[in-house]
Amino acid sequence: MNDIEIIEIKSDQIKQYKTFLTFGLVNDEENFRITPNDDLNAPFPTKDKVDSFTLGAYSDNQLAGIVSFARDGGDREKLRHKGVLFRMYVSKHFRGQGIAKKLIQALLERVKHITDIEQINLTVISNNDNAKTLYEKFGFVTFGSESNAIKWKGKYFTEDQMTLKLK
Repeated sequence: MNDIEIIEIKSDQIKQYKTFLTFGLVNDEENFRITPNDDLNAPFPTKDKVDSFTLGAYSDNQLAGIVSFARDGGDREKLRHKGVLFRMYVSKHFRGQGIAKKLIQALLERVKHITDIEQINLTVISNNDNAKTLYEKFGFVTFGSESNAIKWKGKYFTEDQMTLKLK
């Protein structure tokens, strides 16, 4: 396996980020809740802040995977204790090399330094067993499911909500 380097992707790298994400949205469309059209004119997903960041996994300077974290509700006082892990994606070419694990580890390490974040939530397509198993290895537990959460090309998808209690 090539050495994997986890680096923060900043908003000024939006072109590289969007190129990578769009590839995932097209080739793994059933594992995302957004489409390439949804993301076409969307801003960078995070704000280059301690509590709003995106990480990239690089193999030989090639982007192999991404994950984002943001405080739930932005600056809403009643939601400040929660964060959201979202847009987790590893390119098919790089799967099976532990990249998703390294991304989550790096994200959790950064979040642990945000003293007022008490839990991290995420959503995952219910039948994405590989992702759910990985999240569970880090201590995430399912606390709810929404049937018909997504409808795409005449097909419905159930989403599971998962949480990790940090405190």
